Amino acid sequence: MQKNAVLNFSSVLDIPSDIWKQFTNIQSYYLKQEYLNALEKNHPKITFRYIILLDRNNKPKAFAVIQIIDFYFETVKNDLKSFQKKIKELGQKLYLFPKKKPFKLLICGNTFVSGEHGILIANGFDKKQTIKELAKAILNYVNSNDNYQIDAFLFKDFVNESLSITNELKDYNYHPFSVEPNMVLHLDKTWNTFDDYLQDLKTKFRVKAKKALKLSKNLYVKDVTKDSIAQQLSEMEELYKKVAKNASFNLNDFNLNTYQEFMHHLDNNYIIKTYYLENKMVGFMSGVINNDSLDAHFVGIDYNLNRELAIYQRMLYDYIKVAIDNNLSTLNFGRTASEIKSSVGAEPQDLTMYLRHKKSITNKIIKLFLMRVQPTPFHQNLPFKNKPQ
Repeated sequence: MQKNAVLNFSSVLDIPSDIWKQFTNIQSYYLKQEYLNALEKNHPKITFRYIILLDRNNKPKAFAVIQIIDFYFETVKNDLKSFQKKIKELGQKLYLFPKKKPFKLLICGNTFVSGEHGILIANGFDKKQTIKELAKAILNYVNSNDNYQIDAFLFKDFVNESLSITNELKDYNYHPFSVEPNMVLHLDKTWNTFDDYLQDLKTKFRVKAKKALKLSKNLYVKDVTKDSIAQQLSEMEELYKKVAKNASFNLNDFNLNTYQEFMHHLDNNYIIKTYYLENKMVGFMSGVINNDSLDAHFVGIDYNLNRELAIYQRMLYDYIKVAIDNNLSTLNFGRTASEIKSSVGAEPQDLTMYLRHKKSITNKIIKLFLMRVQPTPFHQNLPFKNKPQ
């Protein structure tokens, strides 16, 4: 057998169990079969592929999650001064991105979640060498399949600690660029209750929190279970659409039916709360307990009532309460709304993506273009007492 054989699968369920058993270091929920299968079943417009590298002894050394999407740059709003708007304007000015037809994008990573959820390298292998081999395998796979008219390749969401490894992608003509950060709250070990968290806030931010809790006191909050979710999905869907429509940038719409399978597999580790004003649902939040972290997922909000009832602010505090009650270490709020998330204690975690256009000349232009793109700056609040300023 050649030094590094490559296996390709169109469904995660096609991957043999003996291969899965070799990846003993799978910790993240986002790389488990049940999670990836739930995404596949509920998102037919996304093409899912899975690439596995084998070493010379047929031992699996790396696993990559591929999601191929059609992205329309027209969906990026023109009325918002956002990081994504800058990408759109510069890209179209340089004729890098089509204006009307879809941009076929191959993503190594997760379209729906911020973070490093696209690559798993088995223990004992050289990570720098392996990621280069994965990049080559992905390119060869696309070139050998005429069905894929890929415009560009994207490796997404690497933290600073990983860049010494992922910068090897530059050897395959990938260009790094910074994106809006993941907002992370590091929970203090002394926070045994939500009141402990409140007491650690400076007066200004504690007053703000109590005001939001007072404004939202008439909301009735339901803990959604796997038995009750089906009855609430249609209302949740309407609220999610409001948020998605309001977003400046969205790679793909999430199908909320996926929640039912998440809850079936994770039971109490998948968190969904719905918010009602009398008998009307006005919001929902969702998240997963992933090892020692709570990862905030999608939310839905009735924007007409958001200011009056402080719905979104209440959700942020409820995420914090869930994390404290479960003795977790971190709370990943994800991207967007960075300033308001920093007001509850979250700090930015820098993320880097790597992009390569399939056309070599265009790819060289993209390098210059990406150097001009920077995340939207925001005011970082420092809400805690007795913390370094």
